[in-house]
Amino acid sequence: MGRNADRIAIYSRKSKFTGKGESVGNQVELCKEYVRNMFGAEYVDRCVVFEDEGFSGGNLQRPDFKRMMEEVRKHRFRAIVVYRLDRISRNISDFTGLIDELTKLNVSFVSIREQFDTGTPMGRAMMFIISVFSQLERETIAERIRDNMRELAKTGRWLGGNTPTGFQSAAVSKLTVDGRERKSYRLIPIPEEIEIPRLIFDLYMEKDSLTAVEAELLRRRIKTKKGKDFSRFAIKAILQNPVYMVADEDAYDYFTERKAEICFPKEAFDGSCGIMAYNRTNQEKGRTTQLLPVSAWIVAIGKHSGIVPARQWIRVQESLDRNKSKTYRKPRNNEALLTGLVYCSCGERMYPKLSQRTAVSGETIYTYVCKMKERSKRERCNCRNANGNMLDAAVFAQIKSLPGHDNNLISQLVKSRVLCAGKQEQHVRQQEELQAEYAQNERTIDGLLDALGMAGESLAKHRILKRIEELSQLNREIANLIREQEDHSCANALGETEFDKLRRNLSCFCTAMDAVSITEKRAAVRNLVQKVIWDGEHAHVWLAGAGEGKEDTYAHWREDSK
Repeated sequence: MGRNADRIAIYSRKSKFTGKGESVGNQVELCKEYVRNMFGAEYVDRCVVFEDEGFSGGNLQRPDFKRMMEEVRKHRFRAIVVYRLDRISRNISDFTGLIDELTKLNVSFVSIREQFDTGTPMGRAMMFIISVFSQLERETIAERIRDNMRELAKTGRWLGGNTPTGFQSAAVSKLTVDGRERKSYRLIPIPEEIEIPRLIFDLYMEKDSLTAVEAELLRRRIKTKKGKDFSRFAIKAILQNPVYMVADEDAYDYFTERKAEICFPKEAFDGSCGIMAYNRTNQEKGRTTQLLPVSAWIVAIGKHSGIVPARQWIRVQESLDRNKSKTYRKPRNNEALLTGLVYCSCGERMYPKLSQRTAVSGETIYTYVCKMKERSKRERCNCRNANGNMLDAAVFAQIKSLPGHDNNLISQLVKSRVLCAGKQEQHVRQQEELQAEYAQNERTIDGLLDALGMAGESLAKHRILKRIEELSQLNREIANLIREQEDHSCANALGETEFDKLRRNLSCFCTAMDAVSITEKRAAVRNLVQKVIWDGEHAHVWLAGAGEGKEDTYAHWREDSK
């Protein structure tokens, strides 16, 4: 393994940015002192420190921890030293997997606070025992939350967050026996909006297709709460939400068969109110929100009126399950060169649609199709599709011809790469700000959970739960924003090595660009082209960095031109 195997990794973590108590700096100094005493003074200079400050121990998704493990897998360290066991993880499955991996790599794990060393059998056994109790504490807190959620469900109240389409949240005050005012929240319909979800259910029953419902809503120009066009995902979210279901006997039977936890007797399901379902989703940090099975739900009768009979709601769920296999699957790979760069003259993006046909050369034939045209079934846009193979070839040929006209291709490449790098830095900064806000909210939630255990049955308990729900909803929105930032980052921007190689290749543009792979071609085009606008007959190309309204004078193409 060489000299690197004599090095020792020191890892420190703290959930909050602070210099007090067991700060990362203090943890590191304590770990170095342990290394000096147990391994020898010469090992202190060989220690490599990894620090994650402001990150929770709920999972292993931390930047410096992942960087450390990459080095460990390359056999760069003989041991990992931490100040305390929970600095690594509070999750038993994560911890068990980590210890198993370190054992296979012949790397010791040392926790100086608990005086455990996996280099010994007793040390490994004791570490697992402590880790089990750490997870037991987390699961106890989770069960306490579910118990409180169960009690709140019996009231049928709205716990906060984004209100469903058609409803708004209204405060209801009442006096307690000791004369204090207590507020709770309930859903009340918005007259001009409540017809939208009712229409969506009726349209789906008629058309049995999310795409068809989306097209009809686009045709009628019906908007969401935020003033945007309805997407298939927004429509599906409404169709799957039990808040619109009437609490009748069919609803009770449906939830009973699926083993949901029901907080009201069957006779209470008399059709006068709607359903409130708690614990419907799993918002695990760093992952997309997932809809939990009905068996995990806590079902109650709300204070609002349902708008869809349970039998209709159930039929919609059966149809959605049945149609899952028909949903669109994006091709993993395609030969389209301008993916993500082509826009319709209506303002919407155009995406490559593959056909089952192939050209004489064996190349798959594809076209660029306007998303609005597809979604609205030609109601909002009826622009002619662009021949993808011809458009890609024409733009690629135009790029290769630029040096012959004005000899500025290399300078344009440098300029566009700097622009793309700037955009990447901007996206990274925005992602870091969002991640910091997300982490702060998680720390606040952890603190509220601790306070919840001491609140008892006081008024503070309900306020704490409401605040937890608000912060959880906020973090769901932040997680979506983080994913959007990742989607819009310059993923195809070339690194230094690739850029230098591409610049050399472009210097002999005519032969070099024909020899590279489709991935390299796509990256080169993204560094040069800002966008391509298709008006049904002509393609207009803007070079990166040219700015709006500064269309490249050479970059026009007409589909029927040869």
